[in-house]
Amino acid sequence: MQIGSHVLRNNLFVAPMAGVTDRPFRQLCKKFGAGLAVSEMVASNSLLWGSEKTRRRANHDGEVEPVSVQIAGADPQTMAEAARCNAAEGAQIIDINMGCPAKKVCNTMAGSALLRDEALVGRILEAVVGAVDVPVTLKFRTGWDSHSRNALRVAKIAEESGIKLLSLHGRTRACGFSGQAEYDTIRDVKAATRLPVIANGDISTPERAQQVLEYTGADGVMIGRAAQGRPWIFREIEHYLATGRKLPAPLVSEIREVLLEHLQDLYAFYGRDRGVKIARKHISWYTKGLAGSASFRHRMNQIDTCEEQFDAVSRFFETQAQQYRRLRYAAEIEEEAAA
Repeated sequence: MQIGSHVLRNNLFVAPMAGVTDRPFRQLCKKFGAGLAVSEMVASNSLLWGSEKTRRRANHDGEVEPVSVQIAGADPQTMAEAARCNAAEGAQIIDINMGCPAKKVCNTMAGSALLRDEALVGRILEAVVGAVDVPVTLKFRTGWDSHSRNALRVAKIAEESGIKLLSLHGRTRACGFSGQAEYDTIRDVKAATRLPVIANGDISTPERAQQVLEYTGADGVMIGRAAQGRPWIFREIEHYLATGRKLPAPLVSEIREVLLEHLQDLYAFYGRDRGVKIARKHISWYTKGLAGSASFRHRMNQIDTCEEQFDAVSRFFETQAQQYRRLRYAAEIEEEAAA
C-alpha cells in the first residue's frame, strides 16, 4: 500500500475519531499492525490554531511515520492555510474531513455537510492540493441522506482535483452511526475511480474485513470503533488476511500489560489531572465483557488520581488472572477424572 512516496506496512487504517485517536492511541494501533493512523480532526479556523487542544492534536513527536493529519472546515483558503501550517509542522499526509456527521461540525457547513455542495467540495480539494507538496487524501460518506447519495460524483471531483486516496464510510450523514453500513456504494466507487479506495464502516472482525475487501474490491479497510479497547484487532486482521487462520484471543495478562502501558502514555501526554479523565473511557472499553467489569467501571469514575487509577486497574486484572487460573485448574482436574 502506497500513498505518494510513502510505502505503508499494510492496507489497514485507523479511522480518525475525535477524542480517541490521539497520539498514544495512534502509536498503540501502529504497534499492533496498523499501516496508517489518521489524527483526530484539526479545525482549520485560524482562531483555534493556538488553543491547547489543537496544539495537542497536532503533536506528533516520536510518532511512527508516515504522519497523517486530518483537517476540517468549509472555506477553501482557510483549509489551504491549515494544510500548509500542518505540513510545516511535520504532517506528511493531509486528510480532508467530509465525513463527520456531528451536528456542531455540520452546522458550520463542514464535515459531511459539504456533500450537499459539490462545487464547494471541488474548490476545497483543489485549494488544499495546490497548497502543499504532500499527498492529500479524502474521507467522506456516501451522501447527505438516502435520497442524495452522491459518492460517485464526489469521487470523480476528488480524482480531478489531485486527491491521492479515498476513504469511504458506507453510511450517509443522516445515518450517523446507526443501522448497518452498506458496501454497494463503496464497490461502485472503486469500480469507477483509478484512486485507491479504503472501505470503512462496521468492520469489526478479521472475517468481516476479508468479506468487505472481496465484495467491494477496495484496496484496504479502515477500522474505527472496533479498535476501541482492542488495538490488537489490527494484528488479528493482518494475520487472518495473510494466512486464513484466526489468532487466539489475547490473554488477560496481555490485556493488562497493554492497558497499563496505555495509561502511562495518556498520563504523560495529557498531564496527570487530564490524563485520569481521558483514561476512563479507554478503561471501560478494555474491560468490557470481563467478569465484574460493570461495577469496576463505576468505581473508576470516582477515582481522581493517576496512582489510584493505575493501581485499581492492575488489581482488577490480577483478580481476572487468578479467576482464569482457577477455572483452568478445575478444567484440568475434570479432564484427568474423565480419562
